[in-house]
Amino acid sequence: MIPVYEPLLKGNEHKYVDECLDSGWISSKGRFVSEFENRFAKYVGVGCATAVSNGTVALHLALVALGIGPGDEVIVPTLTYIASVNAIKYAGATPVFVDSCADTWQMDPEDVRAKMTERTKAIMVVHIYGHPCDMDGIMAVAHERSLFVVEDCAEAFGSMYHGRPVGTFGDVAAFSFYGNKTITTGEGGMVITNDEVLHERVVHYKGQGLANGREYWHDVIGYNYRMTNVCAAIGVAQLERAEQILAAKRQIADWYAEALAGTRVTMLREIGDVRSSYWMCSILVSRAEEREPLRAVLSAGGIETRPVFYPVHTMPMYYDGHESHPVAESIGWRGINLPSGPGLTTDQVSQITDIIRHHQMRES
Repeated sequence: MIPVYEPLLKGNEHKYVDECLDSGWISSKGRFVSEFENRFAKYVGVGCATAVSNGTVALHLALVALGIGPGDEVIVPTLTYIASVNAIKYAGATPVFVDSCADTWQMDPEDVRAKMTERTKAIMVVHIYGHPCDMDGIMAVAHERSLFVVEDCAEAFGSMYHGRPVGTFGDVAAFSFYGNKTITTGEGGMVITNDEVLHERVVHYKGQGLANGREYWHDVIGYNYRMTNVCAAIGVAQLERAEQILAAKRQIADWYAEALAGTRVTMLREIGDVRSSYWMCSILVSRAEEREPLRAVLSAGGIETRPVFYPVHTMPMYYDGHESHPVAESIGWRGINLPSGPGLTTDQVSQITDIIRHHQMRES
């Protein structure tokens, strides 16, 4: 079986985790937490970073720290993982969905402008599948109305827009380090910002709202969103090999693109002056009816795939019976994520793409 994703854990992960176990520092205190935060901030190029327990709570903390809550609207792409939208609801705000651009799959800045109201407080940018959003267009819209910008970079560690890392354009950004992310801590996340006051608010809320200078005194209703030293130890080891992992994923994407040339599937590739992390190598079939038969053939050949995220506005808890986002819906019904782990070999890519080619030949 070739899994859709498998992390690369061949550096100092075991060594650093063993240090945690030997020292007894296995919870949210220990040297690796601050080291991971400092190294991550330096790698991305921001002033402040705080490690948290997962990417979803990173988004929630970002919204809470910005003061977003009931009565506020947050514009978000419908083509995203459910966590982006759920975090808005956790904060008590209302998600307002926008459609995607057909070429990049990212949120459409013009639809963002069209959906703004007097209640709009923020735009949540999601760099879906590692391809950067049109940050010039989105930031221009945000500046027109003095809106906050939250960047969901869960899938975009290592992605660049005009030579600048994603996550450094908005007011605050959130990353995920789940087991299938470009770098992983098993479970984990990070909130980054260049605003020290905002950073202090995030740190305050993530640690149960503990007040400074007084033991066991809490002055706000906070959350237990801290990262463990064990997870941070894995993160430090992963950061040490980040460029190697990113280079491997880019090579895999190039193998796919070359092997799929001339087929009836379209691969999501970089558009414009950007660098994608290629978190997932994603393709579109010509018609929605073609997706599941192709996935079934790949599964029979020992290849695990995943459907592209279903647009959130189509899910029961967010469906209102009226919204239509045709581009996102088309991508959501036709998209497939192929195996994309950094350890994938050229022979495995050939095996996968040969199955796709042979299936299409039989269906012709």
